[in-house]
Amino acid sequence: MRKRLLLLGLTACVVTFLQAQATDEIKDSYNPILTGVPSLGIAPDAVSGGMGDIGAATTPTLSSQYWNSSKYAMMEGPGGFALSYTPWLRKIVSDIDLAYLSGYYNLGEKAGTLSASFRYFSLGNITLTDVNGHENGIAAKPYELALDLGYSRKLSEKFAMGVVLRFLASDLSAQSEDYYTGYGFAADVNGYYTLPIEIKSGESKFGFGFNISNIGTKVSYDKGNSSNFIPTNLRFGASYLIPFDKYNRIAVNADVNRLLVPSRKSKNTKGFDPQDESTWTMEYDQYSDISIIKGIFSSFSDAPGGFKEEMKEFSWSLGAEYAYNEQFFVRTGYHHENVDKGNRKYFTFGAGFKWTAFRLDVGYVVATAPTNPLDQTLRFTLSFDVDGLKELTDNK
Repeated sequence: MRKRLLLLGLTACVVTFLQAQATDEIKDSYNPILTGVPSLGIAPDAVSGGMGDIGAATTPTLSSQYWNSSKYAMMEGPGGFALSYTPWLRKIVSDIDLAYLSGYYNLGEKAGTLSASFRYFSLGNITLTDVNGHENGIAAKPYELALDLGYSRKLSEKFAMGVVLRFLASDLSAQSEDYYTGYGFAADVNGYYTLPIEIKSGESKFGFGFNISNIGTKVSYDKGNSSNFIPTNLRFGASYLIPFDKYNRIAVNADVNRLLVPSRKSKNTKGFDPQDESTWTMEYDQYSDISIIKGIFSSFSDAPGGFKEEMKEFSWSLGAEYAYNEQFFVRTGYHHENVDKGNRKYFTFGAGFKWTAFRLDVGYVVATAPTNPLDQTLRFTLSFDVDGLKELTDNK
């Protein structure tokens, strides 16, 4: 029971296990990195989701907390908030959803900027069974959540840095058979640099950003007898915004992403099964005992396939956004992950409309890997700007 529910949570969030069973592209070297609280790696908003899941250095938005919170310090308005919703894995199930609320408030030029976010990932309703596979009348509602509080500040006119503190919880069962909710704490450290460049058509902008996210405690589902790494992650990216004239502009963006989590060293056998201990060359207790700091540093050199496999652990995204008068937006992008590390490859498309205080954005995924469960995933984001809301109130 415990393993079944844990595998369900990992499968629904990460998708990689489904990919291993579903596609003919999987090879003997398939060796994905599995973590606890895997939903922390799911991109929550439609703006970045429409550009290939990209956001380290893109134009700051109200959903920047997930991608790079230091971008809030570069926003012009006093504050705002955004609500995002994603019906997840709709090709497989009908009741898995991700809700994400984020926002910021500018305390002043010298005081800095506060930001916060809350994400709730529901894995639907599950009827539990006994060891013989018979329903026992107990229903579980597994979920994962994270609550963030961030602070960012300009260190110069062109550069800002930010930190985020995070509380997280992962409940993948009905707290039965010595299986309990896992809790943890984490932090993000990030930076954002923007350089205005005058060209004939106006002011273009070059941007560079990085975010080291989810640096924190492990998560235990059995009160400390064993533990799981959370998805500590390194992301860095660049962007270039080009104005065509007063009303039209385009922004091109690129991100590179890598988990800072140690490999458990699969035997590289076909038919990868994380439940089967014979799959692994490292005992679970040995893997569980690796410290957080050691795990981060060893993640760069512990892949069983050596340097070649280490390079496979990098994923990348390319994305572009066209805007008319900063009111109408059209987006597209591509995300690539190596076939041996999950095989999540897909194009994305998106659009947005802004009216005074409100902005609505939509993102859509078109998978290129066969039988990819991410195919046809939709994201919706509704944003509210404090200045715009005040303007509406004053006009009444």
